[in-house]
Amino acid sequence: MTEETRTQPRIWHLYIATDGTWRRTQPGAQQRPPGEDLAVLRRGIGRPAGTVLEMFPFYTCPIDDFAARKGEVSREQEAEHIALALYGLHQQSQDRPMHRAGISLGRAMLALRRHDRTSDEAVDSRFQQAFSATSAAALQLRLRGLITQLKDIKQPLDYDRLATDLHAWHRPEARSRVRRKWGLDYYGWTQPSTT
Repeated sequence: MTEETRTQPRIWHLYIATDGTWRRTQPGAQQRPPGEDLAVLRRGIGRPAGTVLEMFPFYTCPIDDFAARKGEVSREQEAEHIALALYGLHQQSQDRPMHRAGISLGRAMLALRRHDRTSDEAVDSRFQQAFSATSAAALQLRLRGLITQLKDIKQPLDYDRLATDLHAWHRPEARSRVRRKWGLDYYGWTQPSTT
């Protein structure tokens, strides 16, 4: 889903400025997501999309009428649900924004791997478990532990990118592309853009 097709901004865009800092409502006052909103998002962890009534105001992707008529949610809605729930976990009790555009899961995991409080082997193993997941549900379970570790070291992540990657996870060829990107970023084989 592109930024243009959403009807409203996702929660992290409401509070985070384009420079990656908290928005300011008045001089010196930072605007942060309310703890109650983050608690609502965390209720979605491990639960199917559309089953936590309080999360509905936070969904931004268009409703798939065909899926809705069948009592189902679309893959896009499922991906957004997972990203929102993980964001609620990641942002909880943090003094700085945990969404940062341009930081893929692979790059965030590389920062975790390089952190002095972690073991290379342990991070490699946990990332491999997420990397090898074949369903979005399995990936969500494995990401929960990784997000907790990223939270512990205050490492942000691009949640728009994560939602896009989760949406792609349902198709094997797209999942392979996401895995390649994560792998390249994780092993630091990408060069910063010069443009």
